[in-house]
Amino acid sequence: MHTALCDQLGIDVPIFAFTHCRDVVVAVSRAGGFGVLGAVGFTPEQLEIELNWIDEHIGDHPYGVDIVIPNKYEGMDANMSADELKSTLNALVPQEHLDFAKKLLADHGVPTGDLDDNALQLLGWTEATATPQVEIALQHPKVTLIANALGTPPADMIKHIHESGRKVAALCGSPAQARKHAEADVDIIIAQGGEGGGHCGEVGSIVLWPQVVKEVAPRPVLAAGGIGSGYQIAAALAMGAQGAWTGSQWLMVEEAENTPVQQATYAKATSRDTVRSRSFTGKPCRMLRNDWTDAWQTAGNPEPLGMPLQYMVSGMAVAATHKYPDQTIDVAFNPIGQVVGQFTKVEKTSTVIERWVQEYLEATSTLNEINEAASV
Repeated sequence: MHTALCDQLGIDVPIFAFTHCRDVVVAVSRAGGFGVLGAVGFTPEQLEIELNWIDEHIGDHPYGVDIVIPNKYEGMDANMSADELKSTLNALVPQEHLDFAKKLLADHGVPTGDLDDNALQLLGWTEATATPQVEIALQHPKVTLIANALGTPPADMIKHIHESGRKVAALCGSPAQARKHAEADVDIIIAQGGEGGGHCGEVGSIVLWPQVVKEVAPRPVLAAGGIGSGYQIAAALAMGAQGAWTGSQWLMVEEAENTPVQQATYAKATSRDTVRSRSFTGKPCRMLRNDWTDAWQTAGNPEPLGMPLQYMVSGMAVAATHKYPDQTIDVAFNPIGQVVGQFTKVEKTSTVIERWVQEYLEATSTLNEINEAASV
């Protein structure tokens, strides 16, 4: 399991692991893959702490940082600092939405008295807030890739990252979006099918991957959405991808920060238990269906706001999840793909990587045997 992209990035296997957990980043990179830290939930100060820790534990292995700058969001045309934008957007959040969210938490027995300060978080959902995150990341030599999870990064940011000697990646859900990335000189296009966790489109992976590969060839494409085994990686490479961008699996490893109760929830879930919902971020995002997602889709209740306003409402639920992880299962933000139905146990990260490589070899061996039999 080795592609040209492995040589370009200095990794052994083309397995890219998106995660919000620094321990997983280190474990994946040390196992020969490429760990990518999702930065959206960190302030620049906290991101610096996380990256310093990774640098100290990852050895000589490279890793990446993922940011979120959507092509459309409230306040995107305002020439404001992060603090100014947050102050402006605060005024746009209806009190009705805040009251509804707080009542929803309270009805599920989640303490809300100390969550007021966490309710209106802007975080890294805008260019104004993501730019400082990029500047922090570029101060760390082992960070060799900056990825944008939503849309084409701004032209000046792409240029800045390239001038620092790093590569730029961006996710897409259609060939048209992939073309925009390529025209903006994004180095690596990540084609994410609709079954993937987090922000995703509606087109399935097996349809999307070859379309994007053809659209941007010879620019390298990573396949994302529905990958949780080496067999699925083999399928992705067979359709022209140069690697796999994975996320859901890394919630079910020993190094993840999730509690046993949270991981048990994933283990019990089937592939039918996820839903594309705007209830947490304001844009369609695949997650486990629960009482929170159902409530925001119920007629008569407030409808989700756009990005980043909705997260300025749901931020109190995210804060509660971090503070009371086992008491908030029914109202927690659990972005995960339909591949969750494959996960039945928690394993070490290195074990997952080894198993995926073995499964990939089994898949390619089976194809070779079929070809040999057909030629006899």
